[in-house]
Amino acid sequence: MKSNFFATTPGILLVGAAIGVLAIVLQMLGNPPNMGICVACFERDVAGSLGLHRAGVVQYLRPEILGFVLGSLLASLASREFKPRGGSAPLTRFILGMIAAIGALVFLGCPWRAILRLAGGDGNALFGFAGLAVGVYLGTLFFKRGYSLGRSTPQSTMNGALFPIIVCALLALALIFPQVAGQDKSGPLFYSLKGPGSMHAPFLVSLGVAILVGILAQRSRFCTMGALRDLFLFKQTHLFMGILALFLAAFAMNAITGGLHFGFEKQPVAHTDSLWNFCGMVTAGLAFALAGGCPGRQLFMAGEGDSDAALFAIGMLVGAAFAHNFSTASSGAGIGAYGIHATVIGFCICLLIGFTNCKRV
Repeated sequence: MKSNFFATTPGILLVGAAIGVLAIVLQMLGNPPNMGICVACFERDVAGSLGLHRAGVVQYLRPEILGFVLGSLLASLASREFKPRGGSAPLTRFILGMIAAIGALVFLGCPWRAILRLAGGDGNALFGFAGLAVGVYLGTLFFKRGYSLGRSTPQSTMNGALFPIIVCALLALALIFPQVAGQDKSGPLFYSLKGPGSMHAPFLVSLGVAILVGILAQRSRFCTMGALRDLFLFKQTHLFMGILALFLAAFAMNAITGGLHFGFEKQPVAHTDSLWNFCGMVTAGLAFALAGGCPGRQLFMAGEGDSDAALFAIGMLVGAAFAHNFSTASSGAGIGAYGIHATVIGFCICLLIGFTNCKRV
């Protein structure tokens, strides 16, 4: 069997550092500040581009989301790790994906963006990352009680390939109907003319970077939730070294390029409500833990043929649309009108899922 360098400690350090550097490069090329890569925010933008919500400032078919899946697909095919599988509580995973997106959009970022916000000097992200850690820790308490959504089973090649096929169809849409200058709609796709959705690196550059990240992450099993889970449950620091490398590389890049802005006020696409920055990510972190992976990891597993992970990703897409249609998503002005309600309800649903899927009381 061939050894996998990326699964070693030097390998995970390299992958984390590469993601940190590439995220800042994407910011320099046009992605929003402190949002070089954010799965939750980018899935929200994709949902807007497809017309699933009509918040005009966050509509763009982000090629990063597509590239993550395609990169993982290529890596898994090359390494013979493309293994179609699924059937492990699919509806539950879809609901967890919705809750994860809603909680993350109360904070305004996925785990990767929490790290990137910290690396840019955004003090509000301290509360978000702390909430993520607490949410994952609560998940480990369920793991100790024998929590499981059941075993996935091998499925047909077509079942494993369906999500990558959907991704390819979306890529074709984006290429056939690119944004026309000054217009907010091109064919069936919506495009932001202002706000975060209007800020993006060149499409093909973002796609290429994302494919590279997908390859590296698939080979290394890079996962923020997994890093915290392993740290809490097993005192293992292997994956955590990867997210530490991501932070340090992004911080260094910001220091070099003038992207460091320390403080809490006037941070890009962020609000200063510390309590709900924390609580939003507690809910999201618990959902990530119960589903078995952070948003990025779910996309990478979907690229490997895991249809359960694909359903989680689709759940996040729907949850992101829900967050804007039902005014639960935050903005720079503060949390949404129903953000508190959605966070609390989502947390309670996660607890219900956790307790009812434990083998030991």
